[in-house]
Amino acid sequence: MNTNSSSRLYPSIQMRRNRGLSGLYLVVAAFLILYAMLFPGILSIGGFSKFTQNWFPLALVTMAQALLMLNGGITLAIGPLVSLGAVIAATTMEGALGVSGGILAVAAAGLAVGAATGAIVTYLRLPAIIVTLAGSFIISGVALILLPRPGGIVPDWLSTVLAGHTPVAFLMLLAILALWKLFLATPLGLGIYAAGDNPVGAFRSGVPVERVKVTAFALSGLLAALTGLFVAAQTGSGDPVIGTPFTLNSIAAAVLGGVGFLGGKGTMRGAICGSLLLSVMINVMFFLGFPPVAQYVAQGLIIVGAVAVPELLGAWRARR
Repeated sequence: MNTNSSSRLYPSIQMRRNRGLSGLYLVVAAFLILYAMLFPGILSIGGFSKFTQNWFPLALVTMAQALLMLNGGITLAIGPLVSLGAVIAATTMEGALGVSGGILAVAAAGLAVGAATGAIVTYLRLPAIIVTLAGSFIISGVALILLPRPGGIVPDWLSTVLAGHTPVAFLMLLAILALWKLFLATPLGLGIYAAGDNPVGAFRSGVPVERVKVTAFALSGLLAALTGLFVAAQTGSGDPVIGTPFTLNSIAAAVLGGVGFLGGKGTMRGAICGSLLLSVMINVMFFLGFPPVAQYVAQGLIIVGAVAVPELLGAWRARR
């Protein structure tokens, strides 16, 4: 796939991917307005900063999950990778490696684990869900070996920069989205959609399907590990099980954002909106006084509705 063909395909593919997102944007806007009414403090810089800091980890893991779902895969190792990133950050930054070395160690671990998982899935032709499930146990074990109980230290100044009273998390999310747009405009980035939508057709068109899949897993691992770094900065220490809730939440947020399980369906901006909707929805239910059990039930019903309604509408239009 050459650069000229990519530049012609990119606008048309993006237009097709964005169909149906207007409804999601309206729902997100409605929840944001309701949240602002319940908690006016979000309109201040400090309130907005704290909200985005709580949303940012979910947004990152949703991007990590969406990368694989767009490519026709899925990972159950998101949570353990978050925990591993947090543990590596908390155990290296106060040592000889320093902050910069700790960040590089977290990034290298995420890339290496993601690439190794992608290679096993791709070249051994094994189901991604099975490989990542097995990988989640291995990664969790490594995190517990490195840090058997919560501990370690993240420098106070780094915690202040990333999780202080300024919207640094929001700015980082914008930067990551800009990098995603640049990557998506490349032949390799465009291949993620093509290989997910029709791997055989993409291969016949010259897309390096195997390399695309390994790249998707590697980038997904990188995002998950960096999420762990941010979470460690938020708490000031590492926790070998802190990432556990992120696995299912990343899938739920991606599905809310319209990303399909079979590949090639959805957009990253939709996944980000799905993570924002899930985050705001939890906060709104908290301020409305929903008990925890009712929150889980409401989340489940909303997610099922988000998946079922578009399918029912599509089937209804097809019968007309």
